Amino acid sequence: MKNYLQRMGRSLMLPVAVLPAAAILMGIANWVGNGDSNANVFTIFLAAGGGAILNNLPLLFAVGLALGMSKDQDGAAALAGLVAFLVPKTILAPASIQAMQGLSDIAKVNPAFGKIEGNVLIGIIAGLIAAAMYNRFHNVKLPMALSFFSGKRLVPIMAATAMMVVSAILYFVWPAVFTVLVLFGEAISKLGWVGAGLYGFFNRLLIPTGLHHALNSVFWFDVANINDIGNFLGGAKSLANGTAVIGKTGMYQAGFFPVMMFGLPAGAYAIYKNARPERRKATASLMLAAGFASFFTGVTEPLEFSFMFVAWPLYVLHAAFTGISLAVAAFFHWTAGFAFSAGLVDYVLSLKNPVANQPLMLLVEGLVMAVIYYFGFNFAIKKFNLMTPGREADDAVDEDTAGVETDAADDKFMVQAKRIYAAIGGKDNIKVIDNCTTRLRLQLEDTANVNQPAIKAAGAAGINVLDKTNIQIIIGTEVQFVADALKELYNHNTPIATSAPEPAAAPVEAPVNSDINSGETDVFYAVANGELIDIENVDDPTFAQKMLGDGYAVVPTDGKIVAPVDGTIMTIFPTKHAIGIKTTNGLEALVHMGIDTVELNGAPFEVAVEEGQTIKHGDLLATADLDQIVAAGKQTAMMVIITNMPAVAYMKFNNMGQSVQADTVAVKATTK
Repeated sequence: MKNYLQRMGRSLMLPVAVLPAAAILMGIANWVGNGDSNANVFTIFLAAGGGAILNNLPLLFAVGLALGMSKDQDGAAALAGLVAFLVPKTILAPASIQAMQGLSDIAKVNPAFGKIEGNVLIGIIAGLIAAAMYNRFHNVKLPMALSFFSGKRLVPIMAATAMMVVSAILYFVWPAVFTVLVLFGEAISKLGWVGAGLYGFFNRLLIPTGLHHALNSVFWFDVANINDIGNFLGGAKSLANGTAVIGKTGMYQAGFFPVMMFGLPAGAYAIYKNARPERRKATASLMLAAGFASFFTGVTEPLEFSFMFVAWPLYVLHAAFTGISLAVAAFFHWTAGFAFSAGLVDYVLSLKNPVANQPLMLLVEGLVMAVIYYFGFNFAIKKFNLMTPGREADDAVDEDTAGVETDAADDKFMVQAKRIYAAIGGKDNIKVIDNCTTRLRLQLEDTANVNQPAIKAAGAAGINVLDKTNIQIIIGTEVQFVADALKELYNHNTPIATSAPEPAAAPVEAPVNSDINSGETDVFYAVANGELIDIENVDDPTFAQKMLGDGYAVVPTDGKIVAPVDGTIMTIFPTKHAIGIKTTNGLEALVHMGIDTVELNGAPFEVAVEEGQTIKHGDLLATADLDQIVAAGKQTAMMVIITNMPAVAYMKFNNMGQSVQADTVAVKATTK
């Protein structure tokens, strides 16, 4: 789930990157128009340009998530995201609901359905479902009569079908959810400054779902007879007719100014300060634009969505800080209001309003909130190692990266080992060198001294930092040779020589081995009786993130492990927990029995084959003592991974999430 949410957060960066420019256009329009974006042709033009983006956030999220979450980021997934969003938008539109319910007046339609079109949650659901449909169906081949709709053409159809089911559910559920939120809002509005704080907290907390609109309608508009925005903007007229009270009207708006003008920009600076050195320039561009949009216009989405999903605890902290800000402003009766949002533009315009009470004190509160946000964000990011923008390691290596000089006698494993040796700090930082089937398992003096980009540049498939002293570097099935070379460097106390690395070669498509039978399909069966699951769902980041390749796993119900495919046994690892197979068409598959079972030194396994043996699917590979594996605190998932993925044109997965027998088809992989 963690990996899924991180992918989701990264996918959202595509639409989020568009938002700052749109927000600035809207802010300039309101500024020039003195609070009225319809003041003249110029302001209308600018506002329309910004509104074209800001008013279509759900659509942007649907398309962006569908594209980013798809396996190969194909345009067909983006099209499916568009289709998936249009289905509930149209089916659940007030006019459609009116027709379905046979109502004489559209005003009789539940107001909840009026919030569907602009609801971010609907866009997110649509994007995720579209991506799932693409990943599942983009390689499906239909019978000849329906072949036109095979593959990628099938994806939008399946996305539309899935969203029709979702729309049917929302037809019954959505009004109830909306009503509950309205009732909740009415209840907390009776709690004075405490209620204002609770409103601020839940206002931010509900933004990822889009349901904050329901809450806002209670406090800002005339749903529960509060109408905070309307009464504030009424100014002298509201005071005259008694609908506005100085020091009270505006209490559900004022506390947002310190947050949006000061707090969030300070939080953006904390995110920038905690970015990796090699990522700071890119992070600065994003944070500067998003922070300025928040300060000047009060549009916070570009900044909030940058960490909302990739570092959700930080977003909860932001919601808490917002609640505190609103509570403090309401307690001291400092009030101001806005027509658009709580940025500089609306703040300056608010100063002219006679309903405003001590609005300059909001600037003082803002300075305090800036301090709270900066140090609060800084502490949380470091304490919990939150992956805010710029915290993920870049693939590029700094130009001044230290390296170990190589010579002509070094084979490829020694060259790789030397580069890793330098990147982890040499002998002074190494305590223990060990390896399992696919990864180096190192104990270091301090993992903070590791140069992760340099390790990746050395050819590592991935890195897993476990704690202050333990790190795993994913190499692949040839890890033993790299480990032996690394031990040799350690035993000889090889010094690290400072040398600039060679310029990285331009990325090229990995060559397909000459022994691959092009255009042929290998059928992979379940490796055991049990539950067939996607490799992304196993509890090991190396396999779940597909660092070694794509595949599947079976959580077994018994210890009989069979060959998943026809081929030849190429490798049996000394600890007996992993077996390498080369299929008849040249694909290389790794059968990995259990998670971290290399530590058991082969005790739970009895291998029934030998290297060089020709096998058929269903032949017994090994027996595993599942009770012994569990008793040792390990997991029993039996994984099958295709390790030479550049040779694969496409894969079709079957029966995922189902109980299967060993002879059940799991994957069909076609070679390039």
